[in-house]
Amino acid sequence: MTVNRDKTGVRRAVFTPVDTLARVDAVVRRLGDAIDLGLLADGEQLPGESDLAAQLGVSTVTLREALMALRQRGLVTTRRGRGGGSFVTVPDGPAEDRLLARLADWSTEELRDLADHWAAVSGAAARLAARRTEPADLRQLQRSLGELMDAKDSGARSRIYGRFHVELAAAAQSARLTREEVTLQTEVGALLRLVLHDDVLLADAADRHRAVISAVHDGADDRARALAEECVQTSMARLIELRLGPAGGASGPGPKEAPDGQQPPSRKRRIGAA
Repeated sequence: MTVNRDKTGVRRAVFTPVDTLARVDAVVRRLGDAIDLGLLADGEQLPGESDLAAQLGVSTVTLREALMALRQRGLVTTRRGRGGGSFVTVPDGPAEDRLLARLADWSTEELRDLADHWAAVSGAAARLAARRTEPADLRQLQRSLGELMDAKDSGARSRIYGRFHVELAAAAQSARLTREEVTLQTEVGALLRLVLHDDVLLADAADRHRAVISAVHDGADDRARALAEECVQTSMARLIELRLGPAGGASGPGPKEAPDGQQPPSRKRRIGAA
């Protein structure tokens, strides 16, 4: 899988249909994360409203609400008249601040559900890769591991982390699992910047990736599956811990949720709200 193909596949996943009841939220998350991941460049023009709504599988009304929310966040600028349209705007200031605000839009219940889904996909990919991949075919995974260890910027770290899991699915020789991993990265990849900025956490993630490669190399399919699942669940658990940070504190997005993952009744997010 070449870098160009990876980029094309990732960009295609940005504009695949969303499949959640809270469709405005889903579109905002999808496009917002793509902007923070650098999949959509500063100044890039988005497809026209009708085309973009069709690609995302939502109504034009839903899309317009999502674009309005993105404009309010400073991520999209709309120009009228000839040559107009909606354009990507990467705002000034730390991306971490925007990501903390975005993390607050997720309930811990949603994050746990996402973690379970992602772990299942990566675990299945690792198990199949251990059965189907020859040792010589692990160069891509080893290259990504090396780049992850060398990366200094949290944005680069999150992209390489996600690419590793996409390449793991590709090593499983499963087109469906690969597409699912790409889609998952557009959903959660940007948020991983919040945990991978820490050098200690980066070293732990690199060790886990190294263990997955070793298990795949040895053909130990059950061990590879368990290690891949553990890798994902550990990273997502740290995101959940951050989501449950002290309300209003500098290190967490708040508001704090109950242990069962539900927000207090007076502060629950409205379904469909941007």
